[in-house]
Amino acid sequence: MGFKEQIDVTRLPEHIAIIMDGNGRWAKNQGKFRHFGHESGVLSVKDIVEGCADIGIKHLTVYAFSTENWNRPIEEVNALMELLISTINQETATLTKNNIRLNAIGDIASLPQKCIDDLKSAMDKTAQNTRCTLTLALSYSAKWEIIDAAKKMAQMVKDGKLGVEEINEENFAAQLTTVGMPDPELMIRTSGEHRVSNFLLWQMAYTELYFTDKLWPDFRQEDLFEAIVDYQKRERRFGKISEQLN
Repeated sequence: MGFKEQIDVTRLPEHIAIIMDGNGRWAKNQGKFRHFGHESGVLSVKDIVEGCADIGIKHLTVYAFSTENWNRPIEEVNALMELLISTINQETATLTKNNIRLNAIGDIASLPQKCIDDLKSAMDKTAQNTRCTLTLALSYSAKWEIIDAAKKMAQMVKDGKLGVEEINEENFAAQLTTVGMPDPELMIRTSGEHRVSNFLLWQMAYTELYFTDKLWPDFRQEDLFEAIVDYQKRERRFGKISEQLN
């Protein structure tokens, strides 16, 4: 029996987040340039999106480009931006056909204008889709997001729109780029690294973490289903004891 058949569809995580790591190492193992790994990684994204939609996952967020990635060689950054543009343009119709909404979080204004324009166009075209939401974390940093939210709340207090005593988790979360999205219940990271790398730090306070040695271009639906089966074997207590959950 495959992992898909082992999944309890009544206990699916509503939101899965993925750190797609290992494209460069995968390309190196193939004797190819790093860009080849990123191109191959797109195929994994497509396969995982289809897998999530197929079993009923409502939200999938992928760490596509961090603020730290701007420090990579300019040739690689440019290639990544070109790949982002071409992929968005090629896949918008497919997303709509499959009733999948495209969303983006991060410092979007820092992206090249062509990326911004094409991203906005694709988001507008898929805005009414309801089967699953694919969120791209682009030029994203959790620390940047938290600081930005703090600045917004400070300005609200300064303008008299919010009292200091009203600063709480709910109001703070409303200033984050993920407003309106459930926090991820499961985070998957590929390539054998065991860290969260400045990704959704606020949102992952109670997220189950799953690490695999498989490099991202090799990660496919069966690997996703295996991670979900592992997730469903865990007891999520949120600070309580086991007896309180029964």
